[in-house]
Amino acid sequence: MFIRFIVASLVLVNTASACRMSHGQAASSVQGAGIGIWSTNGCSDRNNPLCTSLDTITCNAVECIKIFKQSSGCPVTITGATETGHGNGAGFTHWNGYKIDISLNACVDNYIRRWPFIGNRGDGAPMYKAGSGNVYAREKDHWDIVYNNPC
Repeated sequence: MFIRFIVASLVLVNTASACRMSHGQAASSVQGAGIGIWSTNGCSDRNNPLCTSLDTITCNAVECIKIFKQSSGCPVTITGATETGHGNGAGFTHWNGYKIDISLNACVDNYIRRWPFIGNRGDGAPMYKAGSGNVYAREKDHWDIVYNNPC
């Protein structure tokens, strides 16, 4: 019985790390949690940098932004995710589904800044690390969040 539980748990962990969502699935999930999505052109085409797309985003990133919204009690609006125009290379990038941008507001700023400051990114953006290990970087006009750890 115990071994079956361990095997089932490992399968769930592996499935969760490989889980991806379509834009429609992710948008429905985050909007159902009270999170807005804003796009310059009001579109969701992943190949258009003026759109905001959640297509192929990791399930973990979706779950983490929902947990952030719930735990912070702040208004949250996604302004960027998997659309082209961000760093599209290998690793924990927007294109690969690990990063979300959210708009600035005082509530979000104050909530994130309670976490430890861990230094500035190469572009000068100050970074804060949540207890989960996920990093929130304060860019000029938004928060750039990497969700590479479970929340």
